[in-house]
Amino acid sequence: MIRNYGYWLLAILLVLVAIGLIWVELSQKVARSPVEPQSLVTTFKGDPKTSRAFTWHTGDTKGKAVLQVVKGTSEISFEGDEVLVFQGSTTTLEVDKGIFHSVHKVEASGLEPGTTYMYRAGDGSGEGWSEPAAFKTEAQNTGSFTFINVTDSQGIKEQDFDLWGKTLNKAFDIFPEAAFIVHNGDLTEYPEDEEAWRHFFDKARPWVRSYPLMPVTGNHEQVDKNADRFVSHFDLPANGSASSITGTSYSFDYGPVHVVVLNTESKAKDQAQWLRSDLEASDKKWIIAAIHRPAYGGSQDESVLKRWVPVFDEFGVDLVLQGHNHEYSRSYPLKEGKIVESGGTVYATVNTSGPKFNEKKDDQYYHQVHFQNINQMFAGIHIEEDRLTYKAYDVDGKLLDEFILKH
Repeated sequence: MIRNYGYWLLAILLVLVAIGLIWVELSQKVARSPVEPQSLVTTFKGDPKTSRAFTWHTGDTKGKAVLQVVKGTSEISFEGDEVLVFQGSTTTLEVDKGIFHSVHKVEASGLEPGTTYMYRAGDGSGEGWSEPAAFKTEAQNTGSFTFINVTDSQGIKEQDFDLWGKTLNKAFDIFPEAAFIVHNGDLTEYPEDEEAWRHFFDKARPWVRSYPLMPVTGNHEQVDKNADRFVSHFDLPANGSASSITGTSYSFDYGPVHVVVLNTESKAKDQAQWLRSDLEASDKKWIIAAIHRPAYGGSQDESVLKRWVPVFDEFGVDLVLQGHNHEYSRSYPLKEGKIVESGGTVYATVNTSGPKFNEKKDDQYYHQVHFQNINQMFAGIHIEEDRLTYKAYDVDGKLLDEFILKH
């Protein structure tokens, strides 16, 4: 009897220990310090050779936006004269009833091209810093580079964003030299769900803190003409269409490529005028556009077809990256709505990086490749002088499509 009592006591103690460990783990997840940087991400805003932008949230509505940057990666100290200190802007955002976040945005400028830096972001207090992370500026006279394309991570629960994180992990496993990421919209399911945004950034933490994440505005980012949550999480170029919400249309250059990002959710006509002037001003060899609702992808957006495709044709846009359809599709080279042997634009939609898949739509005349594999996907796009190589993989690392464009 005494022996049985001892067994029961030991079992109860083990259960209590297990409960205690679970409680500690949960409390650590929930009880974040109000000054701890959350949802930290880096983007391009100015010249990628000499600048880099950073955005993060905190639960402290009185904190400052401070960024410390130091050259190199070994034996780094954030003390001393070699440390660059940048001050940024802080605004307040209500993320739930009576719950406010501070939104911090800082741009580091005057950096050296082709240089690796370490940084930390915070409010300048002892406990208010992020963990250090590295980034590298674009090299001078960049002739070749690779970037990653994903779309529609669009999750709700933490488990949904596990899929998004695994997709990026595999993408960087296959393309470790990638310079940045283009995401074609629908990052989360509900833009007002701040916990989902936190999961989105947390699951991609090793990548989005070091490699610029350049997002496209989707129909789950701009809802009823409002994109406050989306723009609160990114510090993006302010060079877009004047009538668009700042940060929802923009362009940037990297090496021999001009990338133009458009917002399919509003002001298509105004953006067409801006698109024309933006492309007229570019002297880059390659032009890549990124949109959410597709021009040629199974389903088609009439505003895109009517307003933007003629401009793509006029200026010889090489590649249009699309989202929204949650299936894989890639067009023949197209011009004026017809398949052409050369000089056309290829339209590609790289399925989804999240949990939602749509039934494969009917094949259309413009589809060169079209399938639904019910698996997360990504693409790596490599540009080298007069050659663009596009390779699309699933999250298991299986190559499912590839093509080459030449100038």
